[in-house]
Amino acid sequence: MVGCSSARPPAPVNAPVELQPQATSQPQAFGAATPDQTAPAPTPPERPAKIAGDGLEQSGQAPSQSPIVPTSYSQPVEQQAETGAPLMPRAEPMEPPAPQGENLPSVYPIDLPTALRLAEAGNYRIAIAREQVCQALARVEASRALWLPSLRAGASYNKHEGPLQDAPGNVFDTSRGAMYAGLGGMASGTGSPFVPGLYANFHLADAIFQPLAARQALCAQQLAAATTANDVLLSVSLAYLELLRAAVDVVIAKEAQADAQRLAEVTASYAASGEGLRADADRARAELAVRQNDVFRSQEGLRVASARLAQLLRLDPTITLDPLETTVAPIELVPVEMPLRELVAQALGTRPELTESKYLVGQAVERMRREKCAPLIPSIIMGTSYGTFGGGRGDLLTNFDGRLDFDAGAFWEVRNLGFRDAAARAETRSLLRQANLHQLETMDLVAREVVEAHAQVQARRQEIAVAKEGVAAAIESQQRNSERIYHGQGLPIEVLQANQALAQARRETLRVLTDYNAAQFQLYRALGSPAIRANLNLGPAS
Repeated sequence: MVGCSSARPPAPVNAPVELQPQATSQPQAFGAATPDQTAPAPTPPERPAKIAGDGLEQSGQAPSQSPIVPTSYSQPVEQQAETGAPLMPRAEPMEPPAPQGENLPSVYPIDLPTALRLAEAGNYRIAIAREQVCQALARVEASRALWLPSLRAGASYNKHEGPLQDAPGNVFDTSRGAMYAGLGGMASGTGSPFVPGLYANFHLADAIFQPLAARQALCAQQLAAATTANDVLLSVSLAYLELLRAAVDVVIAKEAQADAQRLAEVTASYAASGEGLRADADRARAELAVRQNDVFRSQEGLRVASARLAQLLRLDPTITLDPLETTVAPIELVPVEMPLRELVAQALGTRPELTESKYLVGQAVERMRREKCAPLIPSIIMGTSYGTFGGGRGDLLTNFDGRLDFDAGAFWEVRNLGFRDAAARAETRSLLRQANLHQLETMDLVAREVVEAHAQVQARRQEIAVAKEGVAAAIESQQRNSERIYHGQGLPIEVLQANQALAQARRETLRVLTDYNAAQFQLYRALGSPAIRANLNLGPAS
């Protein structure tokens, strides 16, 4: 049986902030804001956070290399090589749209650490999970109060006209009245007040076992809140990656449009001079139209990604979030060289869902113990009243004096000849088996998530190298075709396929990098960790 030492809610366990998955120490609690805390107005960081990685770019900051310059058809390959163009373009700062109101920025710069802080402070799902912890704590306090009596105070008046029967059995007519005021109410004649002033009525089995079950439920709810926080932070991380991908995709689309624009101008010039075909000029203009619409679609994707991230962060959806990172670089959160069995074992020891399931098993055990012991443990009923009582014949109320009544009793109950008790025990045994099965199911789910994310990380890491070669080959192809045109050895339309291949190769590289980073985040989450703190300069939550 899993126990919880205190009714007070311990800090949510199993929401680690460390980024070394191989560590075996118990994870730290995630930084929890107060339940009524709203998202503060964030201050944009002065510089983008550095992201560890290897491959293309190793930092979220803009490198010292010059931004990529689309190939000019009048520039030889030797001069193009001097520009040092990187394989992936860099996102440019957004042009702010028309202001929507005074003192309201229409474009808001943001980076991943800021997004995670905002989510942890104000996301609705995290706030609801924290309130559910408060609800579980209230249930613990209520169960601990089962031993305490209730207080009742009031006044009552009783009037009787007509026959009564005395103790020997004689029936006689009488007219009388009585009045009571104090702790309790409904006092009449010689019996105890119908409403005792100090009243207790509870089953001892509930008073013993219900607090134990409630504490197990509280611990389980705290771990469920940690799970919710991890899920939300993963969603925010993936939404930010999508925002960054969309921003870089806009740059790729604009560069492809610029290439198509130059091609359309050159082919039109060749056709006008008679050195080229008019059909080539038409093909170039058709390609330009496609690339222009591609820019519009990329900008649409950026707006949509911004709105989705703003929803998770509880920001104004009308503003446009602009990622501070200028390019997409591989992120290393979990070393892919770590043995898979070691990763699975670590996840089975650190995932909050598994610890939560253990507490749910403990809660089911306490409920089963309660039903087994209930027929053997009595129920307690006690009542104490003290007040002023007086009365007399007719409407006369006299002889007021203090009155004390005390009653106490204990009784054993076999519900419905024992059939109901037997059914309750069978139900709790079934609930315990369900909890055990759910725990085993969660273990299988955790192992599957780790294996799946690890496979994605390994496969996508290999895809990065292939995509880099594809971009390099596309750039070289475009440059060689441009050189042939520069030396008058071909027609400009020959560059069309090279332009298309370069745009496709860059988009493929962007997709591979984004998918690889998403797989790293998913693997990190599968190990039971909240997405990113140390490596992304994310300090303690406010």
